[in-house]
Amino acid sequence: MNTEQNNKESTGKQVEKEILNGTGTAAGEDTREEIREEKNPIQVADRLFLTMETLAQRGPMGLIELSNQMELHKSTVHRLLNSLIYMGYARQDLETGKYSLTFKLLELSNQLLAHVDVIEIVRPYLKKLMRQTGETVHFVQKDGNYAVYIDKVESDQNSVRMVSKVGSRIPLYCSGVGKTMAAQMTEEEVRKMWAKSSIHALTPHTIVDCDEYLKTLEEVREKGYALDNEENELGVRCIAAGVTDYKGRPKYAFSISAPVSRMDDQRVEELAYYVLKMKEEIARAIQ
Repeated sequence: MNTEQNNKESTGKQVEKEILNGTGTAAGEDTREEIREEKNPIQVADRLFLTMETLAQRGPMGLIELSNQMELHKSTVHRLLNSLIYMGYARQDLETGKYSLTFKLLELSNQLLAHVDVIEIVRPYLKKLMRQTGETVHFVQKDGNYAVYIDKVESDQNSVRMVSKVGSRIPLYCSGVGKTMAAQMTEEEVRKMWAKSSIHALTPHTIVDCDEYLKTLEEVREKGYALDNEENELGVRCIAAGVTDYKGRPKYAFSISAPVSRMDDQRVEELAYYVLKMKEEIARAIQ
């Protein structure tokens, strides 16, 4: 009886091993698939990333559930999971048998972010926008209730130059870059920002009423860009667009600045096209 039971257990384990390894007759089709994988390493990499993306989106999953979701044979998925476990990117719960990702991906992301220089990434796009428009381009980062100039590409086509300097700050409430970042906040967040800011008219065009400012932000959301109509400095107009960071937070913005003599309403419409296109390009680059 013990011998027969041992034989059954041995046979069962062997069958399970053959199915998972793709060597049994019932898994002949998957054996061929494994051979194709060996000949196509790109396919293997693609499936590894698909496994991680699926687990990231759906959370812990069992082998069969994951296999059905990925539309792959369970032995193929089992090999992929074992590879991820070996590399430290996935784990299996011993009680439920379900698979999930580890925090190693987060560690990898943090290591990447530590070496990312957003200015280095964005500068080629700022130069491109300057060449397209012939105007000075600024790039700012949100710092509390201010925007800090962290890069500037001066136009080499015009004699009139902007006096702005990298490192200087500008209030969010009276600038194009500030409006476009505030437009990504909730009304409650905007009112808190307003209450904590020292609101005063820098020019006759500065908006000093919060409700009026909120209406302006609605227009910014509709158009996708913001304007500074001599609100921070007389004689200067800006058109700006905001870009969120990798967490979707309103952190960056860029603008085109020029004297009002070169930026009438018709010119603003022309520049808006380039600003919106560049907004998409920069967003893809830093997110």
